[in-house]
Amino acid sequence: MADWERAFRELLAARGGALRSYAYVLTGDPAAASDLLQEALTRVFGRRRVGADIAQLEAYVRRAMLNHHVDGSRRLKRWNATRHLLVEPVRDDSDQLAAADEVRRALSELSPKQRACITLRYYEDQTVSEIAEQLNCAEGTVKRHLADARARLADRLGMSEEGAR
Repeated sequence: MADWERAFRELLAARGGALRSYAYVLTGDPAAASDLLQEALTRVFGRRRVGADIAQLEAYVRRAMLNHHVDGSRRLKRWNATRHLLVEPVRDDSDQLAAADEVRRALSELSPKQRACITLRYYEDQTVSEIAEQLNCAEGTVKRHLADARARLADRLGMSEEGAR
């Protein structure tokens, strides 16, 4: 076993819990704390010159966690200050989300064949003959499934069948 590996195992055995607690205090989130600790360990043990003194290694890891956390916070603050230059502001799309949810519910009420025909026709933009070939059925059957599905969707969504096309 390499010297760094022995030192790594001894550090985690002796001070792993304390290092995890320190990372949690810095981040306030268990998942972010685990990521922070792993990043710090990678940075410290990624160097070839690692000593065997556990107290010194712990200090290095703690310092690496602190530096990484502070740098990340600065980066996030800078990004939040300039993000508006690159990204459009968030709009309230609650009406669109409600409409999409209503369409999703209406589609779930269709039979599996009707859903497949609607999806292939309007999402995949396939012709009736392509759908019939893919579903291994007659073109008339596909037309019937499409007509029935459009009628059910129009009724469920409160629009004319012309709007459901």
